[in-house]
Amino acid sequence: MAAPRIGALVIGDEILSGKRADKHLAHVIATLGARGLALAWARYEGDDRGRLTALLRETFAAGDIVFSFGGVGATPDDHTRQAAAAALGVPLVRHPEAVAEIESRFGAGAHPHRVLMAEFPQGSAIIPNPFNRIASFSVADHHFFPGFPQMAWPMLDWVLATRYPDLAQPVAAERAIAVFDAGESQLLPLMDENVARYPMLKLFSLPTFLPDGGRRLELGVRGDPVQVELAFAHLVAGVRAAGFRYEALAPDARAPE
Repeated sequence: MAAPRIGALVIGDEILSGKRADKHLAHVIATLGARGLALAWARYEGDDRGRLTALLRETFAAGDIVFSFGGVGATPDDHTRQAAAAALGVPLVRHPEAVAEIESRFGAGAHPHRVLMAEFPQGSAIIPNPFNRIASFSVADHHFFPGFPQMAWPMLDWVLATRYPDLAQPVAAERAIAVFDAGESQLLPLMDENVARYPMLKLFSLPTFLPDGGRRLELGVRGDPVQVELAFAHLVAGVRAAGFRYEALAPDARAPE
């Protein structure tokens, strides 16, 4: 069975303004990659309730698994909880388990403000927060985390372990070569033939301009290990026949910036 589509949503004006640098996207990619999974899409959005509501309405309707980071607080600039409820057409309600966690952590200081963070879209399940016991929530295969990595990342691990223990695919293989002084257009017929022969794989072509004026093209394939070896041999043979200089790359070798 094919893996479901998975998306990542990173929310916050501070990300779009550059006041803070996002760390979540790279972490989600690595976490999913350990299970042989990959993101189908990723989005950055500001703290705009109308835009978030429209986006979440689309993703709820699509049935994707979505991991969302940021905007779940109770200050006026946080809109994620409200947008999720509006997108589903349900009210925000106080989740008794989330309230109990906040009260256990803060005692009388839980009221009247901190308990606002226990208000989730009706029908939500809580995601425990091991850092400070202020839970977040899951609803309809959407999982909403705080923007702080020290909270969000253990919560992501918990969701994957408890909600999706069997969601995994064989880890994809990857083979690539660096081709020198070749333009993508010169190798386009080879790429098209490779894709036609091995449609279940992902072909990638990453050009780089070198400081000395030369060009470097990282050309490779990713997917089923057996198919990758066949597709890689086809690419190498085509590049060799075209007369371009090339060298094999280790799986973690990247093009220079």
